[in-house]
Amino acid sequence: MATRSPSAFYRPDQYQPSESAAYMMRRIINLLAAEVDAALEPRGLTSAQWMPLLKLHLGEASTVAELARNCQLDTGAMTRLLDRLEGKGLIARVRSSEDRRVVNLELTPDGREAAKQIPEVLCYVQNAFLQGFSTEEWQQLKELLRRVLANGMALQEERKQETP
Repeated sequence: MATRSPSAFYRPDQYQPSESAAYMMRRIINLLAAEVDAALEPRGLTSAQWMPLLKLHLGEASTVAELARNCQLDTGAMTRLLDRLEGKGLIARVRSSEDRRVVNLELTPDGREAAKQIPEVLCYVQNAFLQGFSTEEWQQLKELLRRVLANGMALQEERKQETP
């Protein structure tokens, strides 16, 4: 168990899953993913497929391993996903000229066109979820979520250090 003392907002004798911040965040993510899926479906993309396309488009990854790490998938699952994207003509695998063991990923012209449309869809859906929020509330929400994320990352790091 972690060495620091956590807050005591939740108590086992009064725990209501529907009132859990984590439960609400999970519900929001699931609803958001369903709306993004619905918006991208006419473009032939699923929620699993848009993330690698966007990461490649933004230059955040260029190999299967980098993309898997960035998308938080194992390399096997990423390879299968990339097979589907390659089958749709959206990406190409290109062997590195410096190191033949490395296979770089590139967007095809159709892949670049598809990737350019993704931010518009993401912005529309996320803005719809934030309907009625002021700019200040939006900024505050992001700051609070950053703090939750930082706490979670610190807890994970503590757990890793405790493991022999």
